[in-house]
Amino acid sequence: MRRAKAFAENQNYMDLVFVPKDGIHFSVSEEGGVTVDMENTGFYNRLAQKLFGRPKTSHIALDAYGSALWRLLDGKRSVYKVVLAMQEAFPDEPDMTKRVVSFLGQLERFGWVERRAPS
Repeated sequence: MRRAKAFAENQNYMDLVFVPKDGIHFSVSEEGGVTVDMENTGFYNRLAQKLFGRPKTSHIALDAYGSALWRLLDGKRSVYKVVLAMQEAFPDEPDMTKRVVSFLGQLERFGWVERRAPS
């Protein structure tokens, strides 16, 4: 629904800017790896925490590709500029545009990032 609204307003996806959502906690290691901390909330998560000892917070370590992309989401770079930077960092990747757009879609579905209109 958001995607349709963005295109209805004549916005090109490649011009959009993504940033981590407020409240999403993450850390960057000295090597540049990104770990996103996700709080497990809701009834079933609380039940699993009590019955099975599941953690209240999961720490999701992104791979080299995901970490590099995450670090580029600074609120200033458009999707197009992120693709260019990723192509430079991973020159052997055959279809970087498709990978970046797909990964951004996943991050958005997880609720970890949000779109911003270009400034």
